[in-house]
Amino acid sequence: MNVHFTVGGLQHGLRVANVTIRRHAYDMSRSLLPEAVERYVAFDITRETAVQKRLRAETARLPEGGMQIGPDQGALLALLARTIGAKHALEIGTFTGYSALAVAMALPADGKLVCCDRSEEWTAIARRYWKEAGVADRIELRLGDARATLRALTAKRGPGSFDFAFIDADKSAYDDYYEACLVLLRPGGLIALDNMLWSGNVAKRAVRDADTRALRALNAKIRDDARVDSCLLTVGDGVMVVRKR
Repeated sequence: MNVHFTVGGLQHGLRVANVTIRRHAYDMSRSLLPEAVERYVAFDITRETAVQKRLRAETARLPEGGMQIGPDQGALLALLARTIGAKHALEIGTFTGYSALAVAMALPADGKLVCCDRSEEWTAIARRYWKEAGVADRIELRLGDARATLRALTAKRGPGSFDFAFIDADKSAYDDYYEACLVLLRPGGLIALDNMLWSGNVAKRAVRDADTRALRALNAKIRDDARVDSCLLTVGDGVMVVRKR
């Protein structure tokens, strides 16, 4: 999730997730691809429903609209969920609901996606489009602290009760979300984590703000984690795909 804005003639990056806003003094972009290639990948050849297009257009008009994932990322999430036959899914960080819509449409009619977010305002937009797309009954929105929600899910449903998880929330808490989702995931289940390239800043050792350090450390942790198989994809701002062994 990211959005660009201009202050005093200088471009800055702003990321919001779980209603946490962080400003960076360096430029942040959604993709490391050249603009023409990014547009081709994200828009020209990525299939979207009419509802998805309307949701993306409405979100783009918001001051925070740049937080929205790209259509290509939505297509990737849907493909991953379908590939493993996911029925029970998790999302940490929902915003206006584009990613949730993509995943929910990929679930079977009796599937369920549990979404964790803090914002009633942004998720109210999401609810409208979920209803319009006919998948509102597949989505359970839980507002509040995601850590508490994940603990409650673990206590109620037990470990291994979910097939798929998408993490796109406050970056400093990614490790906590990763660990909680790994417990909740069944063997063979998948976790997708967004923003794992952080506009390339994870590869710049001189960049050492808290979010960058957290993402850099988690990338290395996942690489060395014997509990999973993983691959960091250069889709959007970097999507780490993790399979629980």
